[in-house]
Amino acid sequence: MPTYISLIRWTQKGIENIKEGPDRLEAAKKAFQEAGGELKEFYLVTGQYDAVVIGEFPNDETVAKVALATGSQGNIRTETLRAFTEDEYRRIITGLP
Repeated sequence: MPTYISLIRWTQKGIENIKEGPDRLEAAKKAFQEAGGELKEFYLVTGQYDAVVIGEFPNDETVAKVALATGSQGNIRTETLRAFTEDEYRRIITGLP
């Protein structure tokens, strides 16, 4: 399954209710599973973003639906990136003219 990295920033609502964060994380794991994906890793980070999530989904449409559904709750804003494994990278490079 394709891998996706989501860079997360808490909204004002999200940080005001940060103590509910662990419950929201569990809900996100469930949403990933219900969509046919898996939340592989969660990291609290310092710097420009508040957290990073690494997940797998069947396709871009599915990851977009989950990101929109999660973001619509008003606690986070996300920036999601498609990540390519080393094997995928090598296949891509091999196909260059």
